Amino acid sequence: MNTKKLLKDQVHDIGRYLTLCGMIRRSLEMNKYVFGIDVGGTTIKCGLFSSKGEILDSWEIVTNKEDNGDHIVSDIARTIEAKCEEKGIQLSEVEGVGIGVPGPVDNNGVVKVAVNLGWTERHVKTELEEMIKVPVAVGNDANVAALGELWLGAAAGAQDAIMFTLGTGVGGGVIVDGKVVAGVHGAGGEIGHLAVVLEDGNQCNCGKKGCLETVASATGIVRETEKFLLHTAEESTLRQLDKIEAKDVFDAAKAGDAVGLKMVDQLGRYIGLAAANLAATTDPQKIIIGGGVSKAGDILIDTIVKHYQNYAFSAVRQTQFVLAELGNEAGIVGSAYLAKTL
Repeated sequence: MNTKKLLKDQVHDIGRYLTLCGMIRRSLEMNKYVFGIDVGGTTIKCGLFSSKGEILDSWEIVTNKEDNGDHIVSDIARTIEAKCEEKGIQLSEVEGVGIGVPGPVDNNGVVKVAVNLGWTERHVKTELEEMIKVPVAVGNDANVAALGELWLGAAAGAQDAIMFTLGTGVGGGVIVDGKVVAGVHGAGGEIGHLAVVLEDGNQCNCGKKGCLETVASATGIVRETEKFLLHTAEESTLRQLDKIEAKDVFDAAKAGDAVGLKMVDQLGRYIGLAAANLAATTDPQKIIIGGGVSKAGDILIDTIVKHYQNYAFSAVRQTQFVLAELGNEAGIVGSAYLAKTL
């Protein structure tokens, strides 16, 4: 055997291997940025992230709803291009763009309807990809916020979670194995439209009656409190207010006001029931409570847990409840994570 030739061949093979490793490393380093975009009815929140999740910049642009929202996608394209130019980033270095929108989204990135934007059917993924030549992922904004909490927020490290977003309305997201459950019509995770009031429920904007949103949103909490005060003579500091807000109800409860305590208990019962039914379906590691109403803190969580454990299937009875941590950044963080899943 020619030892010299054998050594030469081995050195050649090692050289080829090292060259290949270098090519792979450079390829991985090229795509080191992702954009997270959260489209709202008034503003579009934008974030530039490293692929590891470090937020490098965040900014907002106005949501231009003229001409039935026809300018929104092109505005997003322009702001991404402008930010890349500002930061000296090539579009080839961008791994992907994730977008959260206020409406159902199918698996092809088609928004079926987004009333707040003036959209009916909009092929957002295809449109934006054609403009910037970068992979795009699109999801429902509440689902995307849940992904944000899963990636860098209250449920970091978990793969299975449920999120309730309690604000002007009630939204949420269901995540299984690290992926949003969107469903065939993009309507997965519409937690606010679970039926929890089976008789004499309030009319919901969706057309049904008795949805969770009608009793667990900030608007619903106020309506239920005013209805209770109208039909009872029970004393309450809430009667002294010209206009009741959801925060007032929680403040009254924290101060020991009987009506405030009853209203918070009713709220906890409805959310606890909904959470128990969802947990029996997906068996999550964590259940996240977010949105403006979640600022009530421990009194809200403790009340929900009390009722949840009463309704929950035994195997999921001890599921941990946590308050959301990312606040208004949940949308851009989740959208950035969505881009990473492309």
